[in-house]
Amino acid sequence: MAKTRASRKALRKPSLTGRFLRFLFRATCVIFIMMVALVVLGRLINPPTNIYMFSEARRLGGVDQEWVSMEHIAPVMARSVVAAEDANFCNHWGFDVVAIKRAIAEGSNRGASTLSQQTVKNVYLWQGRSWVRKAMEALMTPLVEAIWPKRRILEVYLNIAEFDEGVFGVGAAARHYFQVTPDELTATQAARLAAILPSPKTRSASSPTDYIRKRTRQIRDGAATIGKDGRSRCFES
Repeated sequence: MAKTRASRKALRKPSLTGRFLRFLFRATCVIFIMMVALVVLGRLINPPTNIYMFSEARRLGGVDQEWVSMEHIAPVMARSVVAAEDANFCNHWGFDVVAIKRAIAEGSNRGASTLSQQTVKNVYLWQGRSWVRKAMEALMTPLVEAIWPKRRILEVYLNIAEFDEGVFGVGAAARHYFQVTPDELTATQAARLAAILPSPKTRSASSPTDYIRKRTRQIRDGAATIGKDGRSRCFES
């Protein structure tokens, strides 16, 4: 009888593998709930800083950044950034499959990262190309797309993007380069700011090279095009 009870207890006791799988499931649920909570907060509260901005502030002794709502940013600035960085921003759910396929075919990841992915990286993650960061980005990007409107994604991006060493956000950038407020930016000024985004520490919007001037013209034309064909509708409505 005692042996029978002992055998039953042994059968009821979960194996080491079972306990590990249960722990892994619970940990995954907790992490997912935390991610959802962070994304919901990000929709409601403007992020005061991020990991990269914090590290730059420590290195430089401070950074220049001011939060500006979309209502106080020239519409052409938003269109210019979309034209330069993610022309299909209104048409995808966080990942531009066409751009990814093209980048793979060309042997490069240039142009494959969407504004949604860049916003997730800038707000919640860290710089670098590790597989862990990429996996976190892949998980959080659809969450942000599901919970934030496109207009909010672009607003956050415009306020935390780096435009020069220690200069973050379009509010600080407009003042730094052109001594204007972000709602006063012209089409050319907005295109120049968008043109320096891929490499803000080596490019200047106020002292543009021939390449930046050429890129500015391309972006200005692209911004006008997406305004006409409706690809800016999701963040201008």
